[in-house]
Amino acid sequence: MVLVICQAFAMSGTVMVVAMSGLAGSVLAEDKSLATVPFALQFVGTGLATMPASHLMGIIGRRWGFTLGQLIGIVGASIACWSLFEGSFLWFAVGSFVLGIHNAFWQYYRFAAADTAAPEFKAKAISYVMTGGVIAAIAGPQLFKIFNDYFAPVPYAGAYAVIVILCCLTIVLLQFVRIPRPKINKLDKSAGRSRLEIARQPVFIIAVLAAMVGYGTMNLVMTATPLAMQFCGFTPIDSATVIQWHALAMFAPSFFTGYLIKRFGVINIILVGTLANVACMAINLSGINFSNFIGGLILLGIGWNFMFIGGTTLVTEAYRPEETAKVQGMNDFLVFTVVAMSSFGSGVLHAKLGWAAVNMVVAVPVFFVFAGAIWFRTRQAAAPAP
Repeated sequence: MVLVICQAFAMSGTVMVVAMSGLAGSVLAEDKSLATVPFALQFVGTGLATMPASHLMGIIGRRWGFTLGQLIGIVGASIACWSLFEGSFLWFAVGSFVLGIHNAFWQYYRFAAADTAAPEFKAKAISYVMTGGVIAAIAGPQLFKIFNDYFAPVPYAGAYAVIVILCCLTIVLLQFVRIPRPKINKLDKSAGRSRLEIARQPVFIIAVLAAMVGYGTMNLVMTATPLAMQFCGFTPIDSATVIQWHALAMFAPSFFTGYLIKRFGVINIILVGTLANVACMAINLSGINFSNFIGGLILLGIGWNFMFIGGTTLVTEAYRPEETAKVQGMNDFLVFTVVAMSSFGSGVLHAKLGWAAVNMVVAVPVFFVFAGAIWFRTRQAAAPAP
């Protein structure tokens, strides 16, 4: 329950950032095609910090590692808030990058739950922690609407100030966490198999591919949505409403995703996630009404949930206990590197080619995941029973 509430606070901040980062960047940047660069740098920070964060928690434990991550979040949100008063695009980008480092730490909440769960309960443990996002889907947009203009006429600064408060509350909660540190042999850095040997496993390839594409395509479309809606004449409040329903669709399925994985198998759930992404693309390309935006983003959220939780569950089958920190760090590094690339591409694609191009780009990577999952399921079916 502590991890669920911490996840809720973390994701509330993330939902606010999704709703306002591109718009704030558009206000601060002279070249509007750079509007999503700060948001992209946030994921660069996450990608670069994932492996160090994982190894650090292997040494100092989950509780102190998570606490350090929240302290970094206070610094990042404070810089972003200050930059809006100063009108500095550069410092806003710096603050976003630091917030990304903060995000790398709390991304391990789901793995922390899996580490303490019995093998048959891992999928449910991961899924339950992710339900904190349901609270965030409701609280995040409401906090944004209330505090967005708190420091008017400076837009968005109030929302970043709220993230500082959320980080402080999370630090208090984290002191109640009692989770053993990830298993890592501190005397032998080569404990377990090499990263290359682990990465060659089909189970690792499919798991990471599902999580990378699920998160990357979701982020590509989601980041461009507030900009596209603004271009179509909708207000930031309209965008926040769409993001709210999108966030609900991302996390509400987590109440039963773990059960579905156990009942139907993780590969089948990943396949359903790819189909949800295709349906999202079809709705987004069929019109630019409010119903198109909200319907497409709901399906996008469901697709992310099934692909990301499915991939996270599957990757736990790819490592031995002594390889935990190594593989979890490698998994998140690959995932958030792709997410960072999608954030950079989102603003440029929308500025240069438009909303339709943003959506059409997702077709190829989603097809690769679909084909890879079918291949892996066939391979599993053909394998002799142990």
